[in-house]
Amino acid sequence: MAQIIIKNVRKEFGDFTAVKESSFTIEDGEFFMLLGPSGCGKTTTLRMIAGLELPTSGKIYLDGEEISQKPPSQRDIAFVFQMFALYPHMNVRKNLSYPLVSQGMARRDVKAKVEEVAGILGITDILNKPVGGLSGGDRQRVALGRAIVRDPKAFMMDEPLGALDAEFREHMSEELRALHDRMGATTVYVTHDQLEAMQMGDKIVVMNNAVVEQFGTPQEIYDKPATMFVADFIGSPSMNFLDFSGKVADGATSVDLGGQAHGIPRQMQGASGDLVFGVRPEHIKLSDDGAYRGEILATEYLGTTQIITLDTPNGEAKARIDSAQVAKVGEKVGLSFEAPKVTLFDRAGGQALRSELNDGVLSNG
Repeated sequence: MAQIIIKNVRKEFGDFTAVKESSFTIEDGEFFMLLGPSGCGKTTTLRMIAGLELPTSGKIYLDGEEISQKPPSQRDIAFVFQMFALYPHMNVRKNLSYPLVSQGMARRDVKAKVEEVAGILGITDILNKPVGGLSGGDRQRVALGRAIVRDPKAFMMDEPLGALDAEFREHMSEELRALHDRMGATTVYVTHDQLEAMQMGDKIVVMNNAVVEQFGTPQEIYDKPATMFVADFIGSPSMNFLDFSGKVADGATSVDLGGQAHGIPRQMQGASGDLVFGVRPEHIKLSDDGAYRGEILATEYLGTTQIITLDTPNGEAKARIDSAQVAKVGEKVGLSFEAPKVTLFDRAGGQALRSELNDGVLSNG
């Protein structure tokens, strides 16, 4: 398996730019997620790594070798598509063996390799069945097997679980991650599902409008969003954005919000003008004596927790609290925020201000 380096890669289709100067590194053996909304450039990036699209500019390295302009056949990369892409006239065994037969492998070696991969994926009992009669989950296992059987340097997966129903998709995502851990394979996985990315990925690149917004571990992405887009896209419910105007001094540890001082991580840079106080729902606490107050607009029961929608002096916010805590619609309650978990943003640019919380956060490049 191998390290993959993306260096200032750009892709244009005529006047349309699909990917703008993206740079990041996928380490050997990582399960790497390309995450973002439809049309953000994540699938185009994946296809450029695989060789199905050639970059307009920039370089791609696989195992130390530049492969930017090489055809797919010279990259030793396996691709798993969302719609399985199996041969319907062949049974499972022949679908799995086809890549090896095409390479001229000896029949005895092909049989042994197919049996090995079928055992890993738990599909030994369906090797002689036609693929047309298989369930969606079994067909996806066969598609994975046809990629695995080649022992490539890296796997590219374009929303491979997207065609499955929600319950089976969750089950397959656990299986896929467990399979990756057993094989130690370098895997690049495209998804628009932030929960899937957080659950499965070692590292995540978040893309939006052809640009890499942030690159890091799931915890870094969640706790230290580099932009308002990332903070909004990751999390359910997403981060609250409370608008305020004012000045934040270099080294400040509090800001004035609604006439009250609220603690923040120590700021590494000053800012002034229209700013945003970002706080996740689980970091808002309800109290009877809080000076900063909000009115409860709605409650949503979720079993162990409940989501409270609040009208505050600085805009609407959601809080995630214990389901046993009493919260009545129309009630005015005091609110407090966990200072170490607050992120300040510049409203105009959408960028997070540097602080002890997010100093050194990686974004594009």
